Amino acid sequence: MSFFATESYFVQGCEDAESSETRFRLCQELWDKIKTDTEVLQDELNRKILDSLLDFTRKCSSTRQNSDWASQMRASEIPTAALMLGVNIPDHDMTFQSLSDMLKQSVSPHVASVQAKECGALKHLMKKVLERLMDTVVVVDDEDEEENVETSPRVHRSVHCSLGILCDWYAARTKKSATGTPGKKRSSQVRDEQQQPPVVIIFKDLEAFNPRVLQDFILICSQYIDRLPLTFIFGIATSPSTIQHMLPHSVSSLLCIELFQSLSCTQHLATVIDKLILTSHIAFKLNGKVMQVLIGVFLYHDFSVRNFIKGLQLALLEHFHSQPLSVLCCKKKKALFNVTQLSKPNLDRIRQLPSFKRYVEKQEAQEQVNLMTDDSHLKELCQQLIKDLHKYHKNYYPILRCLHTLTSSLPRYPLGKQARVLTCFPFRMLAKGELVSLLQKCVEILQLSKSKKMKNALTLLEMNESRRAKRLSPFENLRNEALKFIDNLVKSHLSPPESQPLYEVCYYSSSATVRRHLNATPRTSIQAALSNPYHYLQNDSLKSEDGTVSNAAPDICIAYKLHLECGRLINLYDWLEAYSTVVLAAEGNDPDSEHFGKVDEVKHARFIRAVSELEFLGFIKSTKQKTDHVARLTWGGC
Repeated sequence: MSFFATESYFVQGCEDAESSETRFRLCQELWDKIKTDTEVLQDELNRKILDSLLDFTRKCSSTRQNSDWASQMRASEIPTAALMLGVNIPDHDMTFQSLSDMLKQSVSPHVASVQAKECGALKHLMKKVLERLMDTVVVVDDEDEEENVETSPRVHRSVHCSLGILCDWYAARTKKSATGTPGKKRSSQVRDEQQQPPVVIIFKDLEAFNPRVLQDFILICSQYIDRLPLTFIFGIATSPSTIQHMLPHSVSSLLCIELFQSLSCTQHLATVIDKLILTSHIAFKLNGKVMQVLIGVFLYHDFSVRNFIKGLQLALLEHFHSQPLSVLCCKKKKALFNVTQLSKPNLDRIRQLPSFKRYVEKQEAQEQVNLMTDDSHLKELCQQLIKDLHKYHKNYYPILRCLHTLTSSLPRYPLGKQARVLTCFPFRMLAKGELVSLLQKCVEILQLSKSKKMKNALTLLEMNESRRAKRLSPFENLRNEALKFIDNLVKSHLSPPESQPLYEVCYYSSSATVRRHLNATPRTSIQAALSNPYHYLQNDSLKSEDGTVSNAAPDICIAYKLHLECGRLINLYDWLEAYSTVVLAAEGNDPDSEHFGKVDEVKHARFIRAVSELEFLGFIKSTKQKTDHVARLTWGGC
């Protein structure tokens, strides 16, 4: 788990070292569960589209074995699956990894995945494809061949890497498998499919490929389709028209394209939230503001479910790192045991919780005194409050799903208090069949709940159904009965989490911290690092006062600080002289010596590198006004 590199990192800055080890262990266990559940859920969500792709490759492979005229005409084209994945680019890697693994397990061992960044030219694309299919090193240029022959024992020597080599390799592999261990006789079609598996090439990010490189590669592949059973899979983030824009008709006509649409990222996120966050199985919770930040980052940045999970991971880490009472954020039995182990400082922290203070204020005077002075009595009460909090979550989420079921298809109106939410929706607009259907969905939701109160609610809903069937009362009266009953459920079980005593031990509420970490401000961070390198490096020799930079600071920090003292144009020679003076002072040279201030080659090179780095970061640029000057581009500090 990348965020939890070491326990010492987690413990650093914690006020209560006594419980830090327990919190670290609970945090890691909780994240492992979330990670595992997320992977399982994503596999389930992608299962349908991946199974369709597997069927497509199998069908294409069997078509090649058919001898009828239509199949032969189709076999002259390269089967191509256009996989529409959406703009959530960070999530694509996991999908392609699952697809590649499933193809190798059930369809063909010959699968290669390529990305545009590693295939800038045709020879690079050909090299990557051959290397990943043949599991060997392919040499492209004569100059590299001699060097690689000496260093690598697995070199496939080729001046020009071509698909002809791949065809020969494929023929040898299929011939070898055909003469393998004898077994039972199989049908000719099954035998041919197993002996001639397709060669699948996955283009992960089609839009990013050079169109000319892609066109040339397809033209070359089409010349070998009779010797090599190729199948392409195009990963597309935008729209199917991308293929038409990148490939002329003379090239696209060589492809037999079939479109596949994956689950949208918003549906994916909704399922993740429903199964992992809006559930009582995981003790850790996010409050409304933190959820708004994470969903806002998802909607306005990259639509990445993977990055949403990273934000959840960040909130989890921050909660257990900053909240000593998070030792109670775990399963009920373990939480009840941890209550008995609470130290005196943690008991005092419970007394300072806003939710607990509100609870104490509602008690009688003697009870208030006991809770604030008697630790044993406080532990007993905390055990009961923890039980109530877990019971609250068990009742809260089923009723929340029922409310969503009843209201998701209705017109939206401004809501009043949460207890009166149902009265704000026009249920009288619903037809008889629609309301009965919604109530049946609520029954199905409550059937999945393990709470006794939810079971009782299920019995009452079923009674409403039976009364309607037996007494045949007017539909309006029955609808009002059902509405009143559900309204009472909402009032009883959908009170805000903040109203529950000790909710702080499970709920993370620092939305500002999450926003600061996820909504990056690169320029501010870079300027802070260059102005005050001690902030990041934590080296005592870099400490400085009054905004000055230490002489021992990195070269780029010294050059940056000096450039702030200049105007719009900076004389490079003057800048170099000032830099040399600062560096010589840091080295402890005597200012009165004869060689002080002279710039040697090493310092000159260091200065050039620092200036180049500042130019790369966008602080300066060269100018044609004066050849020995650079232009300053930024103004104002952090």
